[in-house]
Amino acid sequence: MDTTLSRLHAGQLLDGRYRVGSWIARGGMATVYLGTDTKLDRTVALKVAHAELAGDPEFVRRFIGEARSVARLSSPNVVGVFDQGSDGDLLYLVMEYVPGRTLRELLRERGRLGPREALDVISGVLAGLAAAHQAGIIHRDVKPENVLLGDGDTIKVADFGLARAASRASHTKTGMIIGTAAYLAPEQVARSTSDARTDVYAAGVMLFEMLTGTQPHTGENPLAVAHKHVSEVVPAPSSVVPELPPSLDTLVALATSRDPDLRPGDAGQFLRAISDVRQGMPIGGDAQAAGQMLPAVPQSPDAHPAGAAFPWYDQDGQAGGLGYGPAQGGYDFDQGGGYGGKHSLTPANDYSPMPGRGYSPVPGGDYGPPPAPDSMNHTLVVPSAGLPADGIPYGGLPYGEGDGPDTRSRRSRRLGEPVLQRWLFSRRFVYMALALGVALVVGLIAWWVTDGQFVTVPQVSEMAAATARTELQNLGFTVKLGPSQHNNNVAKGDVIKTDPAIGSSAKRGAVVTMIVSTGPVMINVPQITGLTQAAAESALKKAGLTPGQVSSAASSTIGVGVVISTNPVAGTPWPQDKPVAITVSAGPPLPNLVGQMFQDAQAEAQQGGYQLDQQNASNSNQPAGTIVGQSPAAGTPITQGEVVTVQVSTGPPEVAIPNVVGETAADATAALEAAGFQVTGAGLGRVVGTSPSGQAPKGSTITLMLTIPFP
Repeated sequence: MDTTLSRLHAGQLLDGRYRVGSWIARGGMATVYLGTDTKLDRTVALKVAHAELAGDPEFVRRFIGEARSVARLSSPNVVGVFDQGSDGDLLYLVMEYVPGRTLRELLRERGRLGPREALDVISGVLAGLAAAHQAGIIHRDVKPENVLLGDGDTIKVADFGLARAASRASHTKTGMIIGTAAYLAPEQVARSTSDARTDVYAAGVMLFEMLTGTQPHTGENPLAVAHKHVSEVVPAPSSVVPELPPSLDTLVALATSRDPDLRPGDAGQFLRAISDVRQGMPIGGDAQAAGQMLPAVPQSPDAHPAGAAFPWYDQDGQAGGLGYGPAQGGYDFDQGGGYGGKHSLTPANDYSPMPGRGYSPVPGGDYGPPPAPDSMNHTLVVPSAGLPADGIPYGGLPYGEGDGPDTRSRRSRRLGEPVLQRWLFSRRFVYMALALGVALVVGLIAWWVTDGQFVTVPQVSEMAAATARTELQNLGFTVKLGPSQHNNNVAKGDVIKTDPAIGSSAKRGAVVTMIVSTGPVMINVPQITGLTQAAAESALKKAGLTPGQVSSAASSTIGVGVVISTNPVAGTPWPQDKPVAITVSAGPPLPNLVGQMFQDAQAEAQQGGYQLDQQNASNSNQPAGTIVGQSPAAGTPITQGEVVTVQVSTGPPEVAIPNVVGETAADATAALEAAGFQVTGAGLGRVVGTSPSGQAPKGSTITLMLTIPFP
C-alpha cells in the first residue's frame, strides 16, 4: 500500500525549501501536490514517488536519471522540471505548475474538435515530443490526460520519461507492457519495444480521437484493446465523421501504420507532415465541422475480474478492473487534470482535485473518496502473455469447438450466431489459418535465403559522400570510408567507386567501402618561356600536363616563334586534366605612324624592314604630308617585307578669302574668322589689303594691311 498521502500534510517543508500545499492528483507512480518554492517565491507542482518505488534502488537511479534528462529539455511545449531531490525516504520532483485543464477534460466537454483545433493541439504536442526525441527521450505514454491546456494558446506535454523509469523498477519484468491500452503501438504489445515511433503512433491515435470524439479501438478490457492495435488498422477519421477532408485521413494513416518503419521517424517528421497539410487546407475549413460536434463516446465497462488467471495490473502492482478505486491500488495520475487547473465537471461527477471542489485538499479530510477513473485511459503495466476476459489467448488464435474454458456456455451462445461467423471461429478455420501461416513462413524463408537477404549496391558514383552514405544506410548496409584517391573525372568529396562494386549484390548489413575522390592530380606548371613552341609543348607533356590553345602576341624583345608566357604562369599548381595556354611571339610590334610626316615614317620603315604604301587623304584638315591613318594598327606584329598602308593628308581644302578692303579692322577680323581663317595685323585703321588674298587653305592665317590714322 502506498503511504505517501499519510506521510505528507499541508504546510510540510520538503528539503527545507518546498512547502507542500493542496493535493492535485495521484497516479500509478507518484502523487502530485500544489507547492511553493520558498526560496524563489513561485508556485510549483511537487511530484512525490510512491513509497514502494522510492525504496527500490534501481527505480531511484532511473528516476533521477530520467528527471535530469527531462530537465535538459528546452521547449515551451514541455512541462519543465526545475529540481529533484529527496527528504528522508521521500523522492520528489519539482515541476512547472500549469494552470488550466487537460485535453481529456476538453474532449469530455466538447465531444470532438474541429480539424483546425485538432491540428493546433497536435502540433503543440508534437513540438514538445520533437524536443524530447531530439534529446533521446521517449515518452511512451502519450495520451490526452498528459496534455495540459493552459491559458491562451499554451499546450504542454507532461510526464516525460517517467513511464520508462517505472518500467525498470523491481516489480517490472520481461514481457510486461508499459502504457495506456488505447494508445499502445503494435510493437509495444507484440515485442515490448518502444522508440520515438511509438510516440508518433500514440499521437496519431490521439489525433483520431480529437477529430472523431472516440478512440479507434475499444474492447471489454485493456488487453482486448491492446490486441486490436496489433491485429487491426486504425480506421480513417472520415469513416466516423464523413465531412472530414481526406488529408486528415492520410495524416492518421501515416502515424498509425502497424509497421513502425512506415511511420515518420520521430515527432519532428510528423509535425512537418502536418504543417504541409495545414498549408493546403481551405480557410475556414472547420466551420461546418464545429457545428456538428459529436458527443463523447462512453467507454464500455471492464468485465475482467481482479485476480483472474491472467490479470492486468496498474503501476502499483495490484490487480485492477474497471472499478479502479482506492481499494484496488489508488487513482491514476490522470485524475487530477495534470498539474492543476480548471476542471470541467459533468452532472454525474462532482469530484474535483482542487481545493473547495468536493474533495479534501489534504489527505485525511472529511470528504469522501473520489470516484473511480476511466481505467481504459490510465497507465498500466500489463503482462504481454495475458488472457483477455473472453478466454481467447492474447496474441493467439480462438479456441476450437469443444476446448477452452466454459465450452458449454460458448456453444450455447453460438447457436444464434450467423453461419459465416460460426465458421470463422471454428476449428476448421483455425486449421486453415495455420496451414496458410506455415506456407507463408516457408515461402518467406525460401525468399530470404535465395534473394531476400541480398540487396543491389546502388549507383552512388559521382555522388557526394554524405548523400551516398545515407543512400547505402537506408538499404541496410554498414558504410565505411576507404583510402581516398585522386581522380581527374570525379570532383573532390564525391564517390569514385565502392567495394563491393556498384550494381553487385551484397547481404543486408554487409560492409560497403566507399572510395572518395580528393580531386584531380595537381602538377606545378614548368618554366617554358624563352623556348620555341615545339620545345614548350614537349616540356608540358613531359611534366604530365596538356598543352592548350596557342595564341600570338607582338614582342619587341623576343623573337618570332618563341614562348612569351603561359596561362597559368609557371610554378602554379594545375589540375592534370586541364590544358595550359601558351602565348608565342609574333615579332616586333608596328609603331604608331599617325601624326608623323610621311618622309620621317618612310625612313623608319626602311630601318624596320617593312614598306609603306601611300594613299592620299584629301578630306583631312592636317597639313599636307601628315600621316592620318595606317593599316594594320599600331602594335600589330610586323614581319620582314610586310607592306603597311598609310593615309597621307593632301592638306586642308582651299576656300575663298572674303574681300574686306575698306572695312575697319574689327569688321574685317570678324568676317575672316567666320570664314575659318586665323587673323593677324588688327589695328585702328581701315583695311587696304590682305596677305594672302584670293584663296587659302581653311584655317590658315590672314594678315591685314591697315591705313595709319592721323590725329
